Amino acid sequence: MATILEPFEYPQANLIAGVDEVGRGPLVGAVVTAAVILDPNNPIDGLTDSKKLSEKKRNALFDEIKEKALAWSLGRCEPEEIDQLNILQATMVAMQRAVAGLSVQPDYVLVDGNKIPELPMAAQAVVKGDLRVAEISAASILAKVTRDREMEDLDVQYPQYGFAKHKGYPTKAHFEALEQHGAIDQHRNSFKPVKRILGLD
Repeated sequence: MATILEPFEYPQANLIAGVDEVGRGPLVGAVVTAAVILDPNNPIDGLTDSKKLSEKKRNALFDEIKEKALAWSLGRCEPEEIDQLNILQATMVAMQRAVAGLSVQPDYVLVDGNKIPELPMAAQAVVKGDLRVAEISAASILAKVTRDREMEDLDVQYPQYGFAKHKGYPTKAHFEALEQHGAIDQHRNSFKPVKRILGLD
């Protein structure tokens, strides 16, 4: 049974997985998704939308979720796949990969947002699910911490772009770095600001 943070109608099922994504908006890097099945006998306090948590709290919950969840899995689509598929379809594929990677298969899947990927089990979209369903909150935390750390690693390789600060999102500093230094392999060439820099639009 799902752990409900805020009431909404949901199915009765033995094993419910929550799914969320991070990284649809950035100009660089993968879109990262996570799927989590929580253990009702091993509760985790403090779950909420990852964006509402401090970095310190997110990191602590990241470790606790991996330790206490019945099952968790990450899925991703790389920039080349995003350019081939488009960001929405790439996000759906990454969600499918996250669910498929679970060591225990759920009876039902709750997905943050208003769209769901094709899955071998029943699923439901939950608007603002990361605030309403603990499983989705947990998935949002795993996905965000994973992607943020990847941006910090990329920042070490390419410090001139400021990835550790803006996490690849289209900020003024990111645009200026693109104009000055051009794109790197991890940039999403199909996104308009990158296409413009590369002269592809």
